[in-house]
Amino acid sequence: MIIELLNQKLETVLKKLKYENHNFKIIPSNREDLCDYQFDGCFSLAKLLHQSPIEIGEKIVQAFYELPDFNDLFEKVELVKPGFINFVISESLINQFLQRMDTMAFLGIERPKKVSTFVLDYGGPNIAKPLHVGHMRTAIVGEAIKRIIQYMGHKTIADVHLGDYGLQIGQVIYGIKQDGISLERVDLAYLEKTYPRISALCKENEEIKQQCSEITRKLQEGDFEYQKLWKKICELSLADIKRLYRYLDVSFDVWYGESDSYQYIHKVEDILNQKHLLEESEGAKIVKVNQEEDKKDLPPFLFQSSNQTYLYGTTDLATIYQREKDNHPDFILYVVDNRQALHFKQVFRVAKKADITHSQLEFLGYGTVNGMDGKPYKTRKGDAPKLDSLFQQVKEIFKNKKESNQTMSEEDQDKIVNAILKFADLQNSREKDYIFDISKFSEVVGKTGPYILYTYLRINKIIKENTYKKILTGHIYNNYDRNLRIKLIALSTSLQQAFEYRMPHYVADYIYELCVAMNTFYQNNHIHTLEDENQKNMWLSLLELSNKVLKEMLNLLMIDVPTSM
Repeated sequence: MIIELLNQKLETVLKKLKYENHNFKIIPSNREDLCDYQFDGCFSLAKLLHQSPIEIGEKIVQAFYELPDFNDLFEKVELVKPGFINFVISESLINQFLQRMDTMAFLGIERPKKVSTFVLDYGGPNIAKPLHVGHMRTAIVGEAIKRIIQYMGHKTIADVHLGDYGLQIGQVIYGIKQDGISLERVDLAYLEKTYPRISALCKENEEIKQQCSEITRKLQEGDFEYQKLWKKICELSLADIKRLYRYLDVSFDVWYGESDSYQYIHKVEDILNQKHLLEESEGAKIVKVNQEEDKKDLPPFLFQSSNQTYLYGTTDLATIYQREKDNHPDFILYVVDNRQALHFKQVFRVAKKADITHSQLEFLGYGTVNGMDGKPYKTRKGDAPKLDSLFQQVKEIFKNKKESNQTMSEEDQDKIVNAILKFADLQNSREKDYIFDISKFSEVVGKTGPYILYTYLRINKIIKENTYKKILTGHIYNNYDRNLRIKLIALSTSLQQAFEYRMPHYVADYIYELCVAMNTFYQNNHIHTLEDENQKNMWLSLLELSNKVLKEMLNLLMIDVPTSM
């Protein structure tokens, strides 16, 4: 990674000047028109050493020029008032890294010294309820994080963690019993109508709610009749969930649900009792999780309710125990709605207090998908749209953009729909809410999926129309040429940020910026009229590498390229 090389040189310089041990870093420039990389540590050093930033900066710049390999690395290093140091790297260094990207696996990204195992918990749909736009976000954010971790050389185990044993199952079973419908007549359409109907009744009628809770309790205890109904509900619902995830190109290694953790609940309860963590409170079993340093009191963790049913927290805790036992992971990542932050804070604290896991537990919260009114996205009917409806809505909008879109193959249309939805979502920081403007995100201009796909297809056409020899080392002819090369070698920094912070938007941002650099390069360098064969070979080779990088990064975001647009 080029930034690591530069920071190794910085460390050498600071050590020579006896400025070491301050963890200062060279970073990519935020003014690409002025330099490639920059250093702003002179200001912090000035405070520590009671000297002026300029005086310190002059010493650092001089020490860089005294490096024996300075000319191999830099074109120039200069101090800019009031104390910034700007770095412009050499042609040879740029080309060295381009060659590495082109010839090495994973575009030259170094493999980790230690391979870590990551268990990822994302998806989490409830059985018997149709998937809606919120489920799309957790699925594609989780899948992108998984693919980025894999690309960086680590092992992943993805678990959908279905909500298959909660109150909603009790409500659906209650509906089936009340309707007197036979098991053979229960289908997906029936489930999609029954759950919201009984759920609404439970909000109005406490007695019905209690009956549904009692059914849930008996189901969890193994009631034969309820287990039979539950298996049918799971079978129908799971088939539809898998269909929708296949459309989104989202996959899981294991399809466990809450029900799979029940065999571990008593073991976890034994551990909590042995460590004297479990207490009784008004007939319920709780674990106190508050700590002295908390600014706000945390409510206790509810292990078992007063009516003897187990809750989401219990099954999440038992699942951590199961994952530790089965996978021995280094990390367990939860890609879930921001609104579940308190829940997982409680679960993580109990897991660590009870020494149930040695894994690093991470809550990766995401914001809501909002409509143009700034509120969570709804259909015209006012309900959160089912994923099937959303896919069809986006497809119709895209097809109506122009006549040629309507004659595309179904496969290409689906690839473009996926690109519209995924790039619209993943270009945003996962922690933030965002406005979902279907019409805007369907455009072929701007920061959109279609713009990215169009760029790839345009460059691919140019590459196929020309014959050339692969050359990536040599003279850089102009700023458009240089800017594209610099953007290519910046890949490792964006990938490292996406990996470290579990933020796919760093990859999405990189993809967009690379496309802008590719289009600017092509528009200002007329390759088809070039007479210099060496220059033509080099520029076509540069575009070929750019498309290679673009395609691999799109794969991390689950975006496939159509045959045409």
